[in-house]
Amino acid sequence: MPTFLTSQQKDLVQEIANMLIKRSEKIAVAESTAGGLISAALLSFPGASNYYAGGGVVYTLNSRIEIAGVSPEEYKNYRGTTEEMLASLVNSMRQKIGADWCIGESGIAGPAGGRANHTKGRTVIGISGPINKTITIETETLDRETNMIEFTTESLIFLRDTIHESEDSYNIKT
Repeated sequence: MPTFLTSQQKDLVQEIANMLIKRSEKIAVAESTAGGLISAALLSFPGASNYYAGGGVVYTLNSRIEIAGVSPEEYKNYRGTTEEMLASLVNSMRQKIGADWCIGESGIAGPAGGRANHTKGRTVIGISGPINKTITIETETLDRETNMIEFTTESLIFLRDTIHESEDSYNIKT
């Protein structure tokens, strides 16, 4: 049977979906460099409508403003995505969609560099929800497609781990 996901990605999505369904929570996605692969992965699990709230590929600054609702002021003098900018993007998308969580990423898949000449194969991943976190990932490869797949995998790992972390915090408080 043909598949577009790696076995690792399938396992991650199944775990994420089961956690979100169990908690009756929904996820939104604001992705850029992954080009829709994070959403596609999350939607590949049967029953996705029980946990997937929506999202978009916010590849341009204008799409971040129009789709996610980020203030244009945040992109004045834009020189590449920072962790602070991505935190704002995922928070804006989560609120606009009305989801419990939002995962997002933005970076440079390669082979060319971006506005600020950041390393190719670099992305910032952010989560907004019961826990807010960001991380910067560097793959050390210039291959665009390889980076898109790796950014997707790393985003799913980060999401799974953050949801687990929120469960741990919840269990400690109760």
